[in-house]
Amino acid sequence: MSEAQSAGQNTAGQNVVILGATSAVAERYARLHAARGARLVLAGRDARRLEAIAADLKARGAASAQVAVLDLATPEAGFDAAWTAMAAQVGHRVDIVLVAYGILGDQKAAEADTAEMTRQLTTNMASACAWLTVAANHMERQGRGTLIAIASVAGDRGRQSNYVYGAAKGGLALFAQGMAHRFAGTNVKVLTVKPGFIDTPMTDGLAKGGPLWATPEKVAADIDKAAAKGATTLYTPWFWMGIMMIIRNLPGVVFNRMKI
Repeated sequence: MSEAQSAGQNTAGQNVVILGATSAVAERYARLHAARGARLVLAGRDARRLEAIAADLKARGAASAQVAVLDLATPEAGFDAAWTAMAAQVGHRVDIVLVAYGILGDQKAAEADTAEMTRQLTTNMASACAWLTVAANHMERQGRGTLIAIASVAGDRGRQSNYVYGAAKGGLALFAQGMAHRFAGTNVKVLTVKPGFIDTPMTDGLAKGGPLWATPEKVAADIDKAAAKGATTLYTPWFWMGIMMIIRNLPGVVFNRMKI
């Protein structure tokens, strides 16, 4: 039995909606479900890229892979109407939703321009929280489902180098954690994912390499396993839990001397 089959042995034939399906992690995560015969809805702005990913997923075994072309940060039809349309593509039963989109943004630009700051916060937090809300309400009505929100270790403590991005991801994490508490003891599960550095096109502007960097395949596999276990929080790779515990607990007098 392959790793994908083993991790998802109870998830064959599920209906999966992926918001931000062109991201490297989301695409690798979709491949795991395609191998199990899932029906997928792939949402994002790049129609051509979405169609190419959908064709690839069908070749990998997906029962279906349909696309929804929209700006996830500000859907023209509104969040509720856009969600209803996506759910309809899989017969209104949605087993898993992955919220995987976002922008790294430019910290200096956000400091200088409130419109840019607002754009980053809207994209990375406010809109993601809206999608979690409409999807959670859908799952509450159907009595089950799994919501997965990709936040970031950057949200664990504000740092001068990326505090706008960190604030957005920290807010998203807190929102998802509260939602997990809301559904505690039910068949609706909410997983907050906190990755560290991932080697993807989104991070092409950063110097890469070294033990702190992970591949999209590794992060996708970790998400898949954590969701299958019903976990509520995932640091990926695992060592980021320890790193961030140290950073969160540094005294302010020490932390403020650090240029990070």
